[in-house]
Amino acid sequence: MPMQRTIIDNLKSERVRRVADLSNRRSRARTGQYVIEGPQSVREAVRCVPQVVRDVYVAVDDSDGAGHTDMALLARHGYARMPDESCEGIPVSALLAPIVAEALSHGVYVHLCSAGVVERMSRDAQGIVAVGDMQATRDAMTGTAPETPGVGGSGGHPSLVAAFWQVRDPGNAGTVIRAADAAGCAAVVFVDECVDMFNPKVIRATAGSLFHLPVLTMTTGEFFTWCSERGLAVTAADVYGTPGNRPVPLPELLGGDGGRDTDRAVLFGNEARGLPDDVLERSDTVVSIPIYGRAESLNLGTSAAVMLMSMAMSSRFGRM
Repeated sequence: MPMQRTIIDNLKSERVRRVADLSNRRSRARTGQYVIEGPQSVREAVRCVPQVVRDVYVAVDDSDGAGHTDMALLARHGYARMPDESCEGIPVSALLAPIVAEALSHGVYVHLCSAGVVERMSRDAQGIVAVGDMQATRDAMTGTAPETPGVGGSGGHPSLVAAFWQVRDPGNAGTVIRAADAAGCAAVVFVDECVDMFNPKVIRATAGSLFHLPVLTMTTGEFFTWCSERGLAVTAADVYGTPGNRPVPLPELLGGDGGRDTDRAVLFGNEARGLPDDVLERSDTVVSIPIYGRAESLNLGTSAAVMLMSMAMSSRFGRM
């Protein structure tokens, strides 16, 4: 299998510099590649979309436990057993060994590195980084995007798509992808000029969810057309709405007839400016989250989690 057993230990090598440079958007655009940092994100990439992973770089571990299988640790990280490709004798930690084994089983190139080299590639590596192919990732996401209502759902539940208009903060973008994944959304759509989804901060904040569901990008016009073609009602999340499209409180929407059974895309606005009036007017409904305490508002990540999870639970368990 494609294991490079010569340990990379030169912090100034061209390969190390190229991987480290992928934290920069210009380098990602030039190379068509991006960096995946940390055990959780690398594990989910290798497990769910191995075809997009070009290389894995893992720190060698010379401690006594390196190269041995810890079944309890494997179970805590979602492995019922060690993947078919054994890592016995390979000097990596018990936590990283199953990730390396799974990468090898999919034919992904694995490079052993000194701990200093992996840290030079990324200070958030926690011993392992991977390099992904941007176009292959987009192709994988497009290939699994819902083409008809209900696709991507489970058990006959209505489709739910999470959309975000001009989201600019990488941490917010990653958080809302994770929330959408938890709510069982069929897809996430970034609308208009949003943060680059291949930004390392976005990927870290998703905690692996980026590799679980399609994340698409489109303009505002394309988004409304896309929803219309798939029979998705557009529900805008906004506190005020417009004079012609006033907000409905979330409990009222979910408690009404048909509110739980509609295939819908929920559109959230920019962190600072929300949604513009023309977008609100084009939406089928506007919904707001009631605040029962003294807080002035909820941030984007919290709003998305509350609304998406409420809709997901309501469609499964009846009236909230």
